[in-house]
Amino acid sequence: MKSSNPVFSRRGFARDAGRAERHPRQQTVGAPAGASAGLPAGAEPYGPHTVNPYADHGSRNPRRLSKDAPPQDRSRVGVTADGAMTIDDVVARSALTLGTVALTAVLSWVILPLHDVGTGRSYGIAAGAGLLAFALSLVQSFRREPSPALILAYAAFEGAFLGVISHATSAYIAPGAVVQAVLGTLTVFAGVLIAYKLRWIRVTRRFHGFVLASAMGFLLLLVVDLAASVCGGGDGLGFDSGGPGILLGTVGIVLGACFLALDFRQVEDGVAYGAPRKESWLAAFGLTVTLVWIYLEALRVQSILMRQGDD
Repeated sequence: MKSSNPVFSRRGFARDAGRAERHPRQQTVGAPAGASAGLPAGAEPYGPHTVNPYADHGSRNPRRLSKDAPPQDRSRVGVTADGAMTIDDVVARSALTLGTVALTAVLSWVILPLHDVGTGRSYGIAAGAGLLAFALSLVQSFRREPSPALILAYAAFEGAFLGVISHATSAYIAPGAVVQAVLGTLTVFAGVLIAYKLRWIRVTRRFHGFVLASAMGFLLLLVVDLAASVCGGGDGLGFDSGGPGILLGTVGIVLGACFLALDFRQVEDGVAYGAPRKESWLAAFGLTVTLVWIYLEALRVQSILMRQGDD
């Protein structure tokens, strides 16, 4: 299945387009015309998807099941003995994963002396932690099953990376930018969640494709900027300061908000389709990666704005 994350590829909860197109669209009794079975009222499918990816026997009648559902129904939709994934499961796993990120970020901020932040040693620690986090995320992405240990390890190393970067930004570049970036990230999360729940944002197949294409272009631009910076010995394409930097960071935040909407849709589909409870770890992983993305872009924008204000 396609990734809905700007950084890492991961399995989502959306229906399998390749298999679904071979079957006619199914509707629930009394559902509005065009509504897919098992989806909330007002939700739009990515396309003509009808196959439940968690069905063991090819069921084309996906529906929401509780952990107390009859064994024959649970087997038909692929629900394990642990029960189906719920919103509470996603909230609990996300809180644990994000809490790990926050804890290790605070520890790296506190443990590293201030004078070390300005040296290559601290940046080396940040680079190592970031590379380990990236490697662990790739391992999880290629696994068929979610691994809580891998996801929490990723969160721990990601937090260490963020702690050093945030400490350096606060100490040498823009004091106060970290707090504003955190508040900005929480604001974006809350705003997208409210807009999604009110159906102001509709995650359709076209929306999904547009966001993925935009993110690919955004990442390619970052790679070109990095290459120009390394080869030219300057600030690359000029995205580290001024109007271009603010514009790029704003675009990154908007893309992160779009990916949050995709994450919310994947969670909604997972609950509606009776995904196994262990899949809530994938939801937590995806939300964590997206929120880290938004935080880093918000930190970039705040740093540039505060530096301009001091000049």
